[in-house]
Order: sequence, then structure tokens, then C-alpha cells
Amino acid sequence: MHDIKLIRADPAAFDAGLARRGGAPASPAILAADSKLRAIQTELQAALASRNERSREIGMAKAKGQAAEALMAEVALLKERIPGLEADERAAAAEVETLLAALPNLPAPEAPDGADETANIVVHSHGEKPVFDFPPLEHDAVAARLGYDPDAAARIAGARFAVLRGPLARLQRALGQFMLDRQTAVGGYQETSVPLLVRADAAYGTGQLPKFEEDLFKTTDGRYLIPTAEMPLTNLVREQLLDEDSLPLRLTALTPCFRSEAGSAGRDTKGLIRQHQFEKVELVAICTPEQAAAEHAHMIASAEAILEALGLCYRRLMLCTGDMGASARLTYDLEVWLPGQGAYREISSISDCGDFQGRRMNARYKARGEKGSKGHVHTLNGSGLAVGRTLVAVLENYQRADGSVIIPAVLLPYMNGVTELRP
Repeated sequence: MHDIKLIRADPAAFDAGLARRGGAPASPAILAADSKLRAIQTELQAALASRNERSREIGMAKAKGQAAEALMAEVALLKERIPGLEADERAAAAEVETLLAALPNLPAPEAPDGADETANIVVHSHGEKPVFDFPPLEHDAVAARLGYDPDAAARIAGARFAVLRGPLARLQRALGQFMLDRQTAVGGYQETSVPLLVRADAAYGTGQLPKFEEDLFKTTDGRYLIPTAEMPLTNLVREQLLDEDSLPLRLTALTPCFRSEAGSAGRDTKGLIRQHQFEKVELVAICTPEQAAAEHAHMIASAEAILEALGLCYRRLMLCTGDMGASARLTYDLEVWLPGQGAYREISSISDCGDFQGRRMNARYKARGEKGSKGHVHTLNGSGLAVGRTLVAVLENYQRADGSVIIPAVLLPYMNGVTELRP
């Protein structure tokens, strides 16, 4: 959500920010609706003030034994008029909110301009690509001999689901547990258990509604399955007033995630890359504006630490304005090297959302001091990491010619003595 005061103050700058994301000018329609709302509010306030003043005059007249019929008639007319003005105010306010709610966040000045992923900038690379003495296979071919059963999943649920069996299922669980332990013990994130179903206002708060409803699974009672734990974690501060001394607040959760993958027809149709159901360790930070840059850097380092502990080669990209999520003002993606595909693939997306979500959730903080000013919190979120995609990376990078897969050393404490996966 955007601050209407900033749009009033500099509509050209607001439209220029939208243009960087490929959007059309929005300030004319917003300001017209805002002007209409303020005119109605002015008229309503005048009517309320007049009613109160006339009511006071009626009391004074009666106290003096004077006639008050004319004043009473005027008050009666005002009482008939005020409900209509209040209804007009609600409708006009809803119109302004609808216009604002449909717009994406404005990009940060440092975000590179560009229409799509081809304009993203590689800002950091880590590790060496593994060298094999045999042609490395893609993960689905490796996993097919280790307990991956897409046919069983298809019989149960259809396409874009997976069944994993035996030690392969254990490896997936080990990855999630390792990530969660690392993010809580080292990253300073508080482990949190959250609902997997949320109400519409929670989805609105983080920006999935109203524009991206087709990406969500909706239940018959109007709730939504979470596409990421960002949604419930961030909404924990919904309609709250936090003390600045309690910030930053760092939260993490390992949850199943559910996505309809609308618009992804034909993309990654095989394997574990793009699923309707998957697991992810989510990182969320709630902070003041002054803390946001440091929290963004910390979250990036926390996600990268998982990849480095697993010995995986990766790179960090700064996303261009046309490739960022709608709620983000600045995003870095981490891409892991997949030797079977011979390509880097996204494994984490880490975003600074500014006060965009804080405004939608009405989440505020009070600055230090008895008379501290109040402002909306800033929010950040990222994957630390996507468990399924990390499993893909381990399978491709640690495969051997005989079809076996070595278990990375940091996962051995979670594997109950299993040191390798064998066909």
C-alpha cells in the first residue's frame, strides 16, 4: 500500500516509479478519487459540526424557555443527511483503497531498470562448479533410482506433486531440519509454528490479494493455503503497535507451501523444481526503516550460509525492476549451480518490502521515548532455503557414476547413519 500523502506531494515522482516497473501513470485517477473523498469528508465534518452546534443551541434555548422548533427541524434534516454522507465517505474511501491496493511497490533507487530477467545483474559468485568424469544427470533421473515416484504422486494428486520414499525422503527431511537449526542457532531467527491456512485479510496484508489470487489455492470456506510462510509470519504483527526496542524481530518457519503455478504451463513439468506442494524454510524480519538495509544483508548472508555449508556453487543476482515481486522494492535472488542442467537455477529470493506491507497490515512501531513518533514497520522476507530445490541441488552436485549420491557432511547428524543414497 502506498502513502497517499506522498502521491499528493509529488505525483510525477510516483508515476515515474511505476514506469520503472512498466506500469502506466496512476496518480491522476488516485488523486481524483482522493479529491472526491476529501470533499465528502469536508461536507460530512461540516454537517456533524452543525448538528452538534444546533443541538447545543436547542439546549440553551430550552433552558431559557425560548422556542426551539426551527433549530430542532434543522437538526432533524441534518440527521437525515448525515447517514448518506457517511455511506458516500465509505464508498469513496473504498475507491481510493482499491486503486492503491492494485499497484506494486515502487522500486528502490538502486534497483536496476529492466523489463525481465535478462536485465538482472550478477553481483557475487561463490564456489567452484564440480567436475565429473561422466555426463552428470538431471535430478529427476538420479532420483528415479533412489525413491522418487512421480507416477504414484500423479495417481494420488495429479501433475506437479511428488512421492519420495526411504532414505531419499529422509534426506529431504534432513535438509529442512538442518536449515531450521542453522537459522535459529546462528541466524538469530525465532522458530515459529504457524497456520497453513489464512484468511483473506492476511493474504491482502502481504500483497497476494487482490491481484494475485489465481496463484493461490482457496478453500470452500474462503481461506487460502499459504504459498509461503511469509504470509502468516509477517501477519503476526498485523494491527499491532510495537516498541522500537523490540525490533528487529526475526522469525522463521519450516512449512509446506502450496502454489497453483498459474501461468507456468510448460515450464519445469518434470522433476521437483516447480511443484504445487513443497517445503520451505522462510525468513522474515520486521524492523524500523533505519534497520532495513542491515536486516537485508543479514538475511542474504543467512541464506548463503546454507549453500556454503552444503558445499554448493551459487551466485547472487540483483533483480531488475521488471522481475521483482509486486511487494518488493529491492530483491536479490540466489541461484545454485545444477550440473545436470548445466545452468544456475533460483533457490532463494530475498526482498526488502519497505513499509508497503506494514501499511497494508496497519503494523506500526513507536519510537523510543515517552512521546516517540509512530511509523509503519518495514518488512523483509526470503527463503532460507527452498527445501525441494536444495534437494535437487544436492542430487545433481553429489551424484556419482554408479547412480549413488553422497550425503553432504553437515547433513550426516540428521541421517541416522546413512552416508550415501544407493540405487
